[in-house]
Formats: sequence, C-alpha cells, structure tokens
Amino acid sequence: MARQNTVFKEAYNRYAAALRADEALPSEPEIAAQLGISRSTARAILTRLSEEGIIRWNKRQKVVLRAPSDADFFPSEETDSLHDIIERSFMQRILSDDAAPGMQINELELAREIGTGTTSVREFLIRFSRFGLIEKRPNSHWILKGFTRDFALELADVREMFELHSAAEFGKLAAEHDAWRALAEIKAEHQDILKDLDTRYKEFSALDERFHLLIHGAAKNRFIADFYDAIAIIFHYHYQWNKAFARQRNERAIHEHLDYIAALESRDPVAIDFSCRLHLRSARQTLLQSLPQAGEGAAE
Repeated sequence: MARQNTVFKEAYNRYAAALRADEALPSEPEIAAQLGISRSTARAILTRLSEEGIIRWNKRQKVVLRAPSDADFFPSEETDSLHDIIERSFMQRILSDDAAPGMQINELELAREIGTGTTSVREFLIRFSRFGLIEKRPNSHWILKGFTRDFALELADVREMFELHSAAEFGKLAAEHDAWRALAEIKAEHQDILKDLDTRYKEFSALDERFHLLIHGAAKNRFIADFYDAIAIIFHYHYQWNKAFARQRNERAIHEHLDYIAALESRDPVAIDFSCRLHLRSARQTLLQSLPQAGEGAAE
C-alpha cells in the first residue's frame, strides 16, 4: 500500500502540474496511459482533483476549474520518481533470499504490486535486460538469469575501467567548472555524516551513488553514462543486502571517499589513480561479500 500511495502522489503531482484552467480532460484509460499508471490510480487522481475543487467531474465530462496552487501538491519528500519506485521494487524482488536463477518475473504482477501500468514496468525491464541479469520470454514473462559471483566480478571490472578513466578526466576539469562546487558539497556531506555516524550511517548509500555519478559525468562519454545506470543500481542496492557491519563498512568507505576527493582536488594524476584504485578494490570486496548466495546478508 505504501508503494502504491507513493506512485499515486508522484503521478498526481505530475498530472496536476500540467493542468490549465478551462481545459477538458481525457478519459481515465487515456490518463492512465499518459502517466504510465493503473486505471485505479488515475481514478484516484481525478477524485482528489475534484475534491480539491481543481476540476469539475460530471460522469464523462471533466473540466479544469483552476490551475493548482503550491498548496495542492504533495511535498517532494513524499514522492519518488516512477522509475525509482519500479527500480526499488524490482531489485528487492530479484535480490531476495529465495530469488534463484530461472525465477519468473511477470510484468503484470510487478505492475499490480507497485500500483502502476504495465507499460512503465515493461520499459524498465527491457532497458535493464541489456545487462544480462534478466531475459525476455513470451507472454509478458521474464526469467532471472541470476546475480552470480561471475556477474558481480564482470560488473566490477567494467566499473573500474570506466571510473579510472572518468577520475582522470575529472582532475583535468577547469577550475571554474560546476563539478568542483558539486564535489565540495558532497565532501561537506561526508564530513557531516561522520560527525553523527551512529544515527546517520545509513545515509551513505545515496551519497555514494551521487559521488560516483558525479565522477562518471566528467568523462562526457555517452556509453559510460548509459551503462553506469546498471552499475549504480547494483552498487547502490548491495549496501542494503548485507546489513552486517554496515556502520563499520560505511565509515571506512566515507574515509576512502574523503581521501579520493582530496586526490581529485590536488589534480595530481598519480594520487587520483591510487585513491581511485584503492576505493574500487574495497567496493569490489564489499560487493562480493554482500551477495545473497554467500549467505551473509538478508534481503531488504
């Protein structure tokens, strides 16, 4: 229900933001298709719009009475993007303890569980299938090929090739480049978490993703940017699979990040290469230890 509520809020905000006074709205199925959500969620959106006096809904006729005000929207902290919602639900399913190679993934079941339309789920699965973790079968079914040790090692190999190149490029950025300001902000957030690590160590996962995404962006390589989606998903979620020693693991990674950031700020290519390799070696080790097959972690 919580996931469905988040889907509803995110879709409601998207739809409400596009409304204009005196506009006539299409049918529920059309709205559902437009937003990539289920018809029941589309109906819930129309109901709320009507209750708030934003639209007049009389059977098939739906007319916008006024443009929504800021107070009509759900706060941003209560909404995730639809892509994030699908991604989280999908990853939790395929990385659970009972998820074994050969397990079937049904588009309709996944869409129903999330509370969204099958089109959005299918688009995500098609995009993700390029990385070899799942494979398409007839009749809206997919097969899990298995997140194996070999898959993890191959993923780590590619990540290291990409990041070593990207980190070297980052060190060459002009002093006035926006990336340096973004790096300084991320550095400050690392330091803030360290000051209150016992209560904030779980925040590291999202910060880790932002940090590495910033570095990869320096390469300005469309292939690296595209493939990094899969890398980010796997390395983001592996922090959640194995909760044993999470605080200690995250503390070590934060210190490695700060050393890595210092090397980037120095613009010394040798220091950058050294700190990058050191951190990626630790990340590889953590990923392998976090594999569900290793019996060390629990599913989220």
